[in-house]
Amino acid sequence: MKLNMIFLILFAVGILGCVEKEQAASEPAVEPEAAATQTEDWRTSNFLVHMHAHAEHLDDLNYALDDGDFEGAMTPAYWLSRHETVGGLPADLQPLLVRMRAAARVVEETNDLAAARAAAERIGKECQGCHTAAGVGNEQ
Repeated sequence: MKLNMIFLILFAVGILGCVEKEQAASEPAVEPEAAATQTEDWRTSNFLVHMHAHAEHLDDLNYALDDGDFEGAMTPAYWLSRHETVGGLPADLQPLLVRMRAAARVVEETNDLAAARAAAERIGKECQGCHTAAGVGNEQ
């Protein structure tokens, strides 16, 4: 539930950022050096939307497993293990993505509820590890 709340807060902050950006349109242009620094940040709005999709699929996966519904868990597990990624993820965060996908494949391949739940927990830990490494959403 905490993870879901964090994503909702990040989503709200993203929306507010868009509103502020529209209001700031009448302000003077940003200095070229500052603009270059801003565009190098890999945490773009597309990237954040994509990470929110990760959270939604993980929630769906966990809800299905909580109900003992392997069939219902397959769609989010499949998406988490095989979806197209967005560009820009730093190389040092790539292993977290690889491990997250591997854990999602375990959910797809097992018929053991305990193993599926353990794999789903590993998915959540890899997501949190990425957030920690990236310095995103560390407030608890």
